[in-house]
Amino acid sequence: MSTDRTTHRGARLALAAAITATAALTAPASQAAPASASDSTSTSTSTSTEKPTPGAPGIGDPLFPLDGNGGYRVDRYYLDFDWQAPKTPFAATTTIRATSTQALSRFNLDFAGNTLHTVTVDGARAGASREGDELTVTPKSPIRDGSSFTVKVTYTADPSQTRHRDDAIEDYGWIPTPDGTVVYPQPNGARLIFPADDHPSRRAPVTFRITTPSDRTAVANGRLVSRTKVPGDRVRWTYDSEQPLSTQLVQLAVGRFRLVDGEGPGGLPLRDVVPESLVEPTAEYRGLTPDHLKWLEERLGPYPFHRYGILVGDTDLGVALETQTLSLVPKADLLGTKVDAERNMVHELTHQWFGDSVALKSWSDLWVSEGHARFYERLYSEAHGGDSFEAAMKTAYAAHDQWRKDYGAPAEPTEPNLFKRMRYDGSALVLYALRERVGDATFQKIERAWLSGFKGRAAGTEDFVDLASKVAGEDLEGFLHPWLYGSKTPPMPGHPDWVVNPVPSLRRG
Repeated sequence: MSTDRTTHRGARLALAAAITATAALTAPASQAAPASASDSTSTSTSTSTEKPTPGAPGIGDPLFPLDGNGGYRVDRYYLDFDWQAPKTPFAATTTIRATSTQALSRFNLDFAGNTLHTVTVDGARAGASREGDELTVTPKSPIRDGSSFTVKVTYTADPSQTRHRDDAIEDYGWIPTPDGTVVYPQPNGARLIFPADDHPSRRAPVTFRITTPSDRTAVANGRLVSRTKVPGDRVRWTYDSEQPLSTQLVQLAVGRFRLVDGEGPGGLPLRDVVPESLVEPTAEYRGLTPDHLKWLEERLGPYPFHRYGILVGDTDLGVALETQTLSLVPKADLLGTKVDAERNMVHELTHQWFGDSVALKSWSDLWVSEGHARFYERLYSEAHGGDSFEAAMKTAYAAHDQWRKDYGAPAEPTEPNLFKRMRYDGSALVLYALRERVGDATFQKIERAWLSGFKGRAAGTEDFVDLASKVAGEDLEGFLHPWLYGSKTPPMPGHPDWVVNPVPSLRRG
């Protein structure tokens, strides 16, 4: 998204684990839900000698302890949406194919808002109860360890549901447009769209089946599989994400769109999704995507997915988002100056490597994703009419102690300050310092090793430090740790004249 190992860390991790363990023991008792038919992929009758126990209602992320769930792995989501009109509730069904990682007496899904109707497990009625964002499901029979099972949840989706953050995210969830809707699921708004294992480290492929009036177009991540007319002057659009993705990267949108096809480097399929009235006004800047891809591939290696495109957001929300293979870019970005448009376009495209292909292990690792996106955004902009990269980093360096005080060190955000300035220019500064320390050639080797070595996986801060040390041939822990976790900004290699502004002391009266 774009916008203008310490003792403390260990204590937070321990606290998160304690919260999760306590929640697992105190999860709400299940209540019966009406029966509903479902396709069964396997039986869930437990014959294992292992005693079934509840799956944890969260994975213990330091910032969002109850995000994600324990006891199972999602193998695929199937989302069936009978979309009607802007801001109008509609019938929805989410089917989840999963595999248990323990013998389960019950398990949780992250699910917020919306009106729950039925829950089944392998076609049999399941108990269901809700508390906060947690949907607790109790199957008719316990699920064996290592078993595949299918959960089907029917509900009424409300495409006007949003939540708000006082940082760069602003509003998220379902975001209405004049003739439809787009989705902003970051950081944990996917649960407003569908029941999920909602944490960035948890990835699974998604099949989207979206029915719309015939005068609307539905789009989603990945490949359009089919477009089928159905009764009632409606159309069913089926998309396959093709590759696993984190729930925070899901995109589905409905509107009066035109699909504009193109071709990127090496014949990469490009597909922009543009409101009809904005096709021509945004054409010039959207046409720069092949150049952006070529520039980034020269530095980062091959683009990691099968296709790419831009979804032009017809909203007043000035937030761009790296939804996988289909970046959401607000119309204002594409109707302004070329420099500003390219900065945001390159930022979101860079995320396809950092944050999408290599996912976040925890939310505290956001600096890796946003720092890299800002680093390459500014590097590109400097060479294409924008401001000096070095000058921007010098300005960030001067403010870094204040940002550390206000927003936490780059790798130690607090939940309210997760998407504040430190995770952008403040984190790009860490990468700038690393490049100054090891040299550009070694830095580029670190980048490519990160992207190739962790492609399709989740990785975190310690992984980055370890890999950087291995590639550089020296232990960089002592160098990077103060930059990532310290309360004071270290000296900038190669720039002894750079000065950090003092942090004003609070007066005592």
